Amino acid sequence: MMKRRKTRVIKVGKVKIGGANPVCIQSMAKTDTRDVGKTVSQIRKLEKCGCEIVRVAVKDTDAARAIGAIKKRIKIPLVADIHFSFRLALEAIKSGADKIRINPGNISKPEDLKTIIRAAKKRKIPIRIGLNSGSLPRSGSYPQSRSPLRVTYSVDNFIKFFEKQGFHDIIVSLKSSSVPETVEAYRKLAGRCDYPFHLGVTAAGPYNTGTVKSSIGIGALLLDGIGDTIRVSLTGDPFEEVIAAKRILEALGLRRFGPDIISCPTCGRCRVDLVKIVNELEKRLYAMRYALYAKPLTIAIMGCEVNGPGEAREADIGIAFGKGSGLLFKKGKVVKKVKARDAVKELLASLRS
Repeated sequence: MMKRRKTRVIKVGKVKIGGANPVCIQSMAKTDTRDVGKTVSQIRKLEKCGCEIVRVAVKDTDAARAIGAIKKRIKIPLVADIHFSFRLALEAIKSGADKIRINPGNISKPEDLKTIIRAAKKRKIPIRIGLNSGSLPRSGSYPQSRSPLRVTYSVDNFIKFFEKQGFHDIIVSLKSSSVPETVEAYRKLAGRCDYPFHLGVTAAGPYNTGTVKSSIGIGALLLDGIGDTIRVSLTGDPFEEVIAAKRILEALGLRRFGPDIISCPTCGRCRVDLVKIVNELEKRLYAMRYALYAKPLTIAIMGCEVNGPGEAREADIGIAFGKGSGLLFKKGKVVKKVKARDAVKELLASLRS
């Protein structure tokens, strides 16, 4: 069991972040926040697939004022993403945002920050100091580069400023589109403060590339015990961000959301269409919402006799295939012989029994 970095606990709505609390899954609505109907619809879908905190873009006053109407129709905490204007932060706080994310790269005037801090303190909501390597503050004595050291010192200076104002309800993120830069920056800051970290690789790209980058970057930090909330930033459907985040957490053994499918990569010994069987099972599990709500189980689907019987026996439920058929195991015991075409049906029936 990996040892988590010790942090203070910060509340975002009813969700607790940091300490011994589970690593939280976040995403961001990709609708125009001013369109309350579309935004609510997307957030409800995110809720159903396992998103626990959602962020919305606040690009003008109308978007900030829409937060109140959106919050009335959703269940998870709502975070206002603020850039450039401290006045938008104030309006979002007034509208009932559960947390404010500000970017020190474009909101850095001391008086503006003090005004935001006072408003957040009055409403008793946290602030995420969210720095991206592509929008670093231009002031400071450190080199004007995108180095992890500069990112770390930039955030460190802002944390000290917030602390001088007596504000400690802080969550920190310091992301880069470079995986090594992201990992190094978080590692450098980890020993310098006890605030919860929000992890992510910013602008990670489309699904395939972005999932790989995020899995490596977020996974490396979580294995170090660093990280309290995560977002997988993908160019695409936010639903995919949540699924990818869940898979990362499950792969690390940090959380379980439903059955874990173990399946072999196939080789010349495989005499069934294992790819088709596994894809069908995964699709059916999601359609039945097992992936979200069922008791955690391990399902093994193995294509041949090399490792098949052993893996299937060790799983809660499993099939070890031979030519056209396989042995169905449950809790280590053979239940029956099943044909390949009936494999998914038999596995689902075993889940229900």
